[in-house]
Amino acid sequence: MDPLRLPLLESVFCAVSLGAVVLDHERRIVLWNAWMVRHSGLTHEQVIGRDFFAVCPELRGGRVDTAIQYALYNNFPSLLSQTLNKAPFALYLRDERIQQAVEVTPVDVQGAPRHCLIQVSDVSIAVGRERLLREQTMVLRSQTFSDGLTGIANRRHFDVAMEKEHRRAKRGATPLSLLMIDIDHFKAYNDHYGHQKGDQCLIQVAGALAEMLKRPCDLMARYGGEEFAMILPETDVDQALLMAEAIRARAQELAIPHERNTDPSQRVTVSIGIATQKPETPVEIEALIGAADRALYQAKRNGRNLVAALLPA
Repeated sequence: MDPLRLPLLESVFCAVSLGAVVLDHERRIVLWNAWMVRHSGLTHEQVIGRDFFAVCPELRGGRVDTAIQYALYNNFPSLLSQTLNKAPFALYLRDERIQQAVEVTPVDVQGAPRHCLIQVSDVSIAVGRERLLREQTMVLRSQTFSDGLTGIANRRHFDVAMEKEHRRAKRGATPLSLLMIDIDHFKAYNDHYGHQKGDQCLIQVAGALAEMLKRPCDLMARYGGEEFAMILPETDVDQALLMAEAIRARAQELAIPHERNTDPSQRVTVSIGIATQKPETPVEIEALIGAADRALYQAKRNGRNLVAALLPA
């Protein structure tokens, strides 16, 4: 054998920009490269010849331990999933734990029992990019399905949720109620107080009414302008009427001044239309929305600050 071969291989292992650890068949450390020294804070003198799990006790019994056993005794290589094993080794860069990808490979040595090579790659940058991408995706998704002014669900979110809940109601033979909610005389409010106050009114009403929803399946959405829609799965007409009356009362309790409202209280009020799909008579989504709209207009014709209900045809 070339006498320079072993020193050359060791120099190469120490020069590469990843961690390299070689264990003998008794799991003693025979190589601990410069990258590992730099990021673990442990020198060659502190680790060479020692049992690997005496140096890295936190890895005993875990996935790395299993991978080492597979390599030494079953001649089986392992690549540890970064998703499940984010940072098994106590390795740091500028006081932050390095995110790692770990590969354990059996190494056959001529005339000696099998060794294994542990390679540790720094994937912190890739993990950071993935996290940023996830965050950007969540922001984009939030912007796509949330109303920019009020922060509640937007019309697109409503359409998606309505489609899903309508299918679920038909499949499970359960009732489905839809509430259409409109702020009374809102154009007059905007004309009198200005659009900035109008926006504040929409935000306040939307927030207060959305807080009334207690179930994850319920949805409050801005349907358009000063009109809101509320999807109430597994809710019959009697339950929907109770909810609508509570919403009407809550809007009035906000006591937002509205001098142009014909209601004697001269406060912001809402009118609500209800449509309920019965389990035994499912209808198309358009029919449900149409019935809720007609009920809303009926509430307005009857004097506003009222609730009206219609069955979809």
